[in-house]
Amino acid sequence: MIDQLFEFVQNHPLLVGAFLLVLAAWLVYEAMGSSRGSVGSSEATQLINREDAVVIDIRDAKDFKAGHIAGARNIPQSKLDARLGELEKFKDKPAIVVCKQGQSSSVATAKLTKAGFSRALKLKGGMAQWQADSLPVVKK
Repeated sequence: MIDQLFEFVQNHPLLVGAFLLVLAAWLVYEAMGSSRGSVGSSEATQLINREDAVVIDIRDAKDFKAGHIAGARNIPQSKLDARLGELEKFKDKPAIVVCKQGQSSSVATAKLTKAGFSRALKLKGGMAQWQADSLPVVKK
C-alpha cells in the first residue's frame, strides 16, 4: 500500500503539489477563523461571572434539555432570525453562542454582530468542550 502511494506521488507530482497547497491553505484558514471571535471555557466563565454575559445555546430543544450551561437561553439556530427581538436588551453585554461542537456557532455569531451586538463570541469546542472541561451543566 505504501509502495503504491510513493508510486502515485512520483507519477503525479503536480497533482500532489496542488493537493498539499490546498491542504495548507485550508489549515491556515481554519486556524485563523477559529481564533477570531471565540472564547475558551475559562474565558467564557469569567465573562459570565464578571460581566454578566448572556449565553445563547443554538442547539435544538432536545439537546438543550439533556444538558446546558446555567442561565443559557435556548434559541435554535433555525429560529434565531425570528427571535432576535428577545435578545435586544443584551446588546451591550457579551453574548456567548454555544453549539454542539463549536463549528456551527460562527453563523449565529455573525448574525448577532450584524444585529448590533458589540461583543458576540462563540464558545470554542461548544458544549462538548464545556463538558470535557468538567464544567457544570443544568439538566431539565
